[in-house]
Amino acid sequence: MPARSGAQYLAGLRARRTEVWLRGERVTDVATHPGLAGGAAAIASLYDQQSDPALRDAMTFTCPDTGDTLGLSFIIPRTRDDLVRRRVMMLNWARTTCGMMGRSPDFMNVTYACWAGSADYFGRGKPEFADNMRRYYRYIAENDLVLTHALINLQRSRHVSGMFNLQEGTALQVVKETSAGIIVRGARVLATLGPLADEIAVYSPRLAQHLDHYSPFALSFAIPCDTPGLRFLCRDSFDHEKSHFDHPLGSRFEEMDSIVFFDDVLVPWERVFINGDVGLLNGTASVTHSSAHTSHQGCAKNLAKCELVLGVALLVTETLGNSHLPHAEERIGELVMYTELMRACMRAAEADAELDEWGVMCPAPLPAETTRNLFMTAYPRMVEILQLLGSSSLMILPTDADMSGPLAGHIDQYLATDNSSARDRVKLFHLAWDIACSSFGNRQVLYERFFASDPLTRARALAGMFPKKQVTDRVLDFLGRD
Repeated sequence: MPARSGAQYLAGLRARRTEVWLRGERVTDVATHPGLAGGAAAIASLYDQQSDPALRDAMTFTCPDTGDTLGLSFIIPRTRDDLVRRRVMMLNWARTTCGMMGRSPDFMNVTYACWAGSADYFGRGKPEFADNMRRYYRYIAENDLVLTHALINLQRSRHVSGMFNLQEGTALQVVKETSAGIIVRGARVLATLGPLADEIAVYSPRLAQHLDHYSPFALSFAIPCDTPGLRFLCRDSFDHEKSHFDHPLGSRFEEMDSIVFFDDVLVPWERVFINGDVGLLNGTASVTHSSAHTSHQGCAKNLAKCELVLGVALLVTETLGNSHLPHAEERIGELVMYTELMRACMRAAEADAELDEWGVMCPAPLPAETTRNLFMTAYPRMVEILQLLGSSSLMILPTDADMSGPLAGHIDQYLATDNSSARDRVKLFHLAWDIACSSFGNRQVLYERFFASDPLTRARALAGMFPKKQVTDRVLDFLGRD
């Protein structure tokens, strides 16, 4: 089956009977629901790029085994050129959504492509789990499916064991094994894109801690989102049903976050990749290098987001006529720095990529992972800079209706600047508001703070992978000189 179009994605979404709850009601059609339709349309627009004659070569590749045309984010990279091609494709998608959909489908696609390339790792648990991984990768790639994922268990308390306090009755666990598969019960967060996905992947992040070699909480599997007993509970939507003029980002890119409840859900054996093996679970991200691949995808998202904020900031200062002032130049310079650091780390990850033990071309982990750590603090600062540059103009926001209402003449006269018409000024500042001040924008700030776990965990991970001896040896060598 060739790469899907947007219409095929939406048709597949409607064909599924996923149990999605929003604002106390079950959603019957996520593709038309006012709080979800914008996000669904955005994902569909990404898939349409795969069939666009002008973009097809940049967005797809030919599967060497079947001859099918597949989405390029599913490629198992074997060369540095493969990584570059994949990055171009991911940047096209990220720029389409302005970096505002953090879990666009390529995030999970690169994960499972990596795991398919290192499938023998999963076979260390049971030989059949390796085959399960290879088959599943082929299935999602050939059907061009959208995946969500849920990594974190909910907790009743946090004491000595901290974030890894797993409790029966709350955390997701295996409660029974049958000839058909495992039965799982519990809850997971945070399934971003959950209502808009075809399938859900369940695994645990790197550094997950368990006390024993075996644990019923140590799981990795994937199932359709409409599996019986599976329920998605959404937070309130940040698509407030406003026009693109009034709410340019929220009306388009609501990817939705949800809690996932598993009420004795059957996971068929052919969909299980890890079952109870604590060591295998904890080593997955580092040994298979899936963390480096998802960081590479995150680089593209971060760069697109940096470009958006920088571009808006430049237009804001140009519109207000203060771009020449030292404080504005200083803040623009800071935004440029973050943008170029993201670009440089992404390129460095590709330039220094190496084949891993599985024969997969792996982005260099340090520069790729560095972008995750940097963006946790850089993005909130970027939003603060936009607030400072926009100042009170971020509140001078007539609505689209006002622009053609009884006071339109006053708006045209008094809100115009030397460099901008009133309408262009208001439209731009609605975008700046949606980045820096709206509920949609504040969700983005919170999301980026914890996109890749908490800052302490990320800092410890980066410190743990850095080759410290190389730099300490240089210092000792210097100290030993006569």
